[in-house]
Amino acid sequence: MKWFEAPAALLAWVGRKGTLVVAASIFVGLGVPGLAALVRPWLSEALVAMLILAFLRVDTDELRRHFTQPALIAAATVWIMLVTPALLGVFFVLFGLDRQTPDLFFILVLQMAAPGLTSSPALAALMGLDVALTLASLVVCFALTPLTASFFNNLFLGNVVISPYELGFRLFLIIAGSALTAFAVRKIGGRAFIEAQRERIDGLSVLAMFLFAVAAMDGVTDHFRADPSLVLKLTALAFVLALGSIAITTLIFLRAGRARALAIGIIAGNRNIGLMMAATGFAVPDTAWLYFGLAQFPIYLLPHLLKPLAMRLGRSADR
Repeated sequence: MKWFEAPAALLAWVGRKGTLVVAASIFVGLGVPGLAALVRPWLSEALVAMLILAFLRVDTDELRRHFTQPALIAAATVWIMLVTPALLGVFFVLFGLDRQTPDLFFILVLQMAAPGLTSSPALAALMGLDVALTLASLVVCFALTPLTASFFNNLFLGNVVISPYELGFRLFLIIAGSALTAFAVRKIGGRAFIEAQRERIDGLSVLAMFLFAVAAMDGVTDHFRADPSLVLKLTALAFVLALGSIAITTLIFLRAGRARALAIGIIAGNRNIGLMMAATGFAVPDTAWLYFGLAQFPIYLLPHLLKPLAMRLGRSADR
């Protein structure tokens, strides 16, 4: 066996076991706080690596064929990137979060304005949902993120931590830079080579997600020791927002079919809050950082919990 075959085989195995490895990363970060603190400075690099690898898996020719339901994709994008953030923002203001807990309000605004996870298509595949619809909707959401995120940041936060214009510019640089890097790698390597490396690319993505999730747990264990009630409340809030967004979105899009509706719900409920944090340079208040870490729990655990339901809906859609 050549020297590089063993690491390549290991990466492929990690790619196949990705969801379990990533879910375990949360508990590694909690159980080994020193490791979480050690890798925290690499959060931005981990996020950019995740984006590049996600875009690397996107074949532009294949993507064009996925736009077979433009009306549904447009409706999903408007709901995810405009309607849902507006409704949540108004709800948070009416609830008084902007006055009572401004640090929490800040991170919630960033979360609601974020696009779906870059891993959404992979999660859709795992759960037996419509991968084409998920991928196409996600790409459009990412394209709009610099504009919509800066708009909602300006509307609800003003110049808190970062100006909306700087936020939009940084988001554009991160997203566009990652997409162009992936495009260049695909051009240099060639389509056949990239397709042959799918499992290894997935393995690298899982390692980047593992690093990201471990780093996000920095300080969570200490917070729990100091104020377990706060940690439990914020964890519950993260799950309620994720599950609530998934449920309401699924109900809104039921006419498109239950499996498709749930696929759109997964994007709406699992937001790429890390992307928004990276655009701020991770310079956020302590409570905001704590919520960011706790928000990883529904992101990484809900796909496993919802998989039986998704598989059932997928089978019923095939009949």
